[in-house]
Amino acid sequence: MANGWARDGAIQDQIDDTVKDAVLSARARLPIGGGAEYCDDCGEEIPKARREVLAGIRTCISCQSIRDRQMRTAGINRRGSKDSQLR
Repeated sequence: MANGWARDGAIQDQIDDTVKDAVLSARARLPIGGGAEYCDDCGEEIPKARREVLAGIRTCISCQSIRDRQMRTAGINRRGSKDSQLR
């Protein structure tokens, strides 16, 4: 069912694009390379179990929690919206 000027399936396309962007963003934030023995932020030792489970980890649990809280999300994907094309 179309809404106004939107074509059929436009809302589902927006949802699909939002999910795709979130997945790509999460993949980009995955740690790569060798992990650190000490936290990049506070200098505390990163527990061995954490280093073994998360390859490429660079922060301790406390500092990573702070980083996660500070991360902002993009919100709704409006690529398929007529309004976004008029800007």
